[in-house]
Amino acid sequence: MIKLGQYQPGDTTVHRLDPRVKIVAVVALSLLIFTATPAGIALITLALAALIREARLGLARTAAALRPVAFFMALIFLVHLLWTDGKVLLSLAPLPLAISREGLVQGAYVTWQFAGLVVSAAILTMTTLPSDLVGGIERLLRPLAWVGIPSQDIAVMIAMALRFMPMLLEEYDRIRMAQMARGADFKTGGPAVRIRAARALAVPLLLSAFRRADELAEAMEARGYRRGPRTTLYVPRLARPDYTAFALLAAFTLINFSLRWIA
Repeated sequence: MIKLGQYQPGDTTVHRLDPRVKIVAVVALSLLIFTATPAGIALITLALAALIREARLGLARTAAALRPVAFFMALIFLVHLLWTDGKVLLSLAPLPLAISREGLVQGAYVTWQFAGLVVSAAILTMTTLPSDLVGGIERLLRPLAWVGIPSQDIAVMIAMALRFMPMLLEEYDRIRMAQMARGADFKTGGPAVRIRAARALAVPLLLSAFRRADELAEAMEARGYRRGPRTTLYVPRLARPDYTAFALLAAFTLINFSLRWIA
């Protein structure tokens, strides 16, 4: 199973782009997603689908990587669907809940926003090596050094957080399979039974996360990691495809803003 944030090797145009270009593109797409009009929703969705196709990730592989956040997407949709006031389409009496037209529209819109943000981040992490991602973040944050903000330390922390995401998901699957092999059942029973089953997973998962963090800290100390300026073996330089990607991103952003003004 492909994990969210796990790098997928490839030799596509998206893989070969400078990590700074991809990071800036994700930030720009995130801003556009938050302010998208109905026409912008269709345009951004097509752009994300085109990026997935160009990177040869495949819709099935992307969906498998997004499976861990499917529950939160469904929860976001239901909260807006059931608790947004508006024209009632279906009453759930005797419960004090109702499905409204505005709730249906708002729930679909907010769920699309969440999915768009996650897909954008997934494309970035699935097409960029962690070391390249660290270098790109560090170079983008380098101007902050003038005000005393350690850009390299921030880049390392972000990279470790991105690396821990698939690691924790892998550890969760390992613990769940081990407990199922010992007779644990996580799919049947009432709410109380399922809560106890979730607690049986959460405790060893937290202990494993703390243990991994201690091992990482010891490994960094053993390799002499210290704060301060650092050099890299490979210094990335923007090439013609990167400038072309910047131009396409600028045109895409202008088109989205034009759609907003027209609407």
